Amino acid sequence: MPADEELVYAVPRRNLFEARHRRRPWRGVLEVEAEPYLARARRYGAFRPRRDLEEDPSWKQVIPYLVVRDGARYLLMRRTRAGGDARLFERYTIGVGGHLNPGDGDVLAGLRREWREEIAADFEPPFRFVGLLNDDEDPVGAVHLGFVYAADAGGRAVAIRETDKLSGGFRAPEEVAAVTDRMESWSRLLFEHLEGPVR
Repeated sequence: MPADEELVYAVPRRNLFEARHRRRPWRGVLEVEAEPYLARARRYGAFRPRRDLEEDPSWKQVIPYLVVRDGARYLLMRRTRAGGDARLFERYTIGVGGHLNPGDGDVLAGLRREWREEIAADFEPPFRFVGLLNDDEDPVGAVHLGFVYAADAGGRAVAIRETDKLSGGFRAPEEVAAVTDRMESWSRLLFEHLEGPVR
């Protein structure tokens, strides 16, 4: 394996999903207890080359995915063309997250690393588990499963650290709703789960 090969954590779909979801996966956020899925991820998951997984829906790459709020407002970001995945260029997102890498330890540790890497803040908030995010209708979503968490800034300063890859700030729900047609599918599904269908 090349020294610069990116390894990411993934789990075979057949081992991660319950039988009813292997046959007919849900689309959107499924409110469930995290631990049974985390236990399956620990038992059956493995670090594999990312390039082997990006178009193989028989595996689900595990993604800690965080929605950051300040009261009712959302941290709304727009991806630039400097990001790593061309399928997401210029898309809006309300999610902070990324792949689990060797050394992360577990999903929550990976989430904390993503917070430190992507968010400029002098605090770490409590992270509350929301549910599992899945979208097999989208080519990106078909190979990823999001473990969704929420955090509240509580009026404290929060900024985007990687300004070459993202721009944005806190926005009211109606401002977020106005750009849902230009959102990546996960963020749109998560926003509709939290706020209701956008008309």
